[in-house]
Amino acid sequence: MRTLKRENFPWKGTYRFVAPGIDAEGVRVYPFDRSFPIDVSFQRALGHRFVRLNRHEFFEIIYVYSGRIQIQARDHILPAKAGDLVVIGSNIYHRVLHKPNVEAKIVSMNFQPEIIRSGKGAGEEEHYLSPFLCQDSNFPHVISTSRELSREVFDLMLKIYRELPASAQLNRMAIRTYLNTILFLLLKHYTSHLGSREIVDQERRRKRLQPVFDLLETSFARPIEVQDAARVCAMSCSHFMKFFKMTVGQTFCTYLTSFRIARAQHMLLNNEISIAEISQLVGFCSQSYFGEVFRSIVGMTPRAYRQRSCQSFVPIGMGINMRESTKGVLVAGRVH
Repeated sequence: MRTLKRENFPWKGTYRFVAPGIDAEGVRVYPFDRSFPIDVSFQRALGHRFVRLNRHEFFEIIYVYSGRIQIQARDHILPAKAGDLVVIGSNIYHRVLHKPNVEAKIVSMNFQPEIIRSGKGAGEEEHYLSPFLCQDSNFPHVISTSRELSREVFDLMLKIYRELPASAQLNRMAIRTYLNTILFLLLKHYTSHLGSREIVDQERRRKRLQPVFDLLETSFARPIEVQDAARVCAMSCSHFMKFFKMTVGQTFCTYLTSFRIARAQHMLLNNEISIAEISQLVGFCSQSYFGEVFRSIVGMTPRAYRQRSCQSFVPIGMGINMRESTKGVLVAGRVH
């Protein structure tokens, strides 16, 4: 767990920190701890080099610590000053702009939504993520009207930072508690600010998918194909895939596989269940392929994960990396 004085934050240059992680397509990859993908960074924006427009699959909350910046979100330029919050969902092209000769400082928290899902079927968790999943071209990314909200969110971000790295169960429990509080505060703000239309629409979409979430809860050990999920929702396969991605934020294939890996993480805490048996219990057709997918998502082998858990006497976190880059591993027919 980190400890630091408020005036001793580890500031780093925004350009040097962000730009190297952006690929040729403008997609930013964040160096998360893959077993628990959340991080808080402290950045100084100064100089004549600007980060180019980029998008990412994780969610981002920015607190403007000092100075003034502008947020370019799609084709909109939004001013933000010290004390403001900025909320950025997945796959929205954006960047931070600043005056070259005037320093601005921002605190950025990035996280994957799986931090709060934790291997459970979708339900109430999706409500918390609504402000990130309902960002159309007119979404008010900058929150500048409530200093009380901004300060409360910033204080919670600092609490999350102090729990990192999340090497013990208590750290992860604390982080999830603080993150859920942040998400609830943002949900309250956007419900009143925008009206309830987007939230109602998101809830309607989630309810439409409830049959498939029920299917995952009861049948994740058995083969589940896209057509099975589409059938229980009374949709065509093509419509289901688009609808699921729009509602949940990930493809069905990625969500299903990571859901199974999260269940496997729980099972690995029980030394009486063999790894081979666990691979079967969570729906993989071979132990070797289970190990390959587990490592690509968690960052270590199932055996290493089990050993690390036993050594620390606490379970490793249920956070999982849902980046679409894992799709190369999710070959049709190898995991059902």
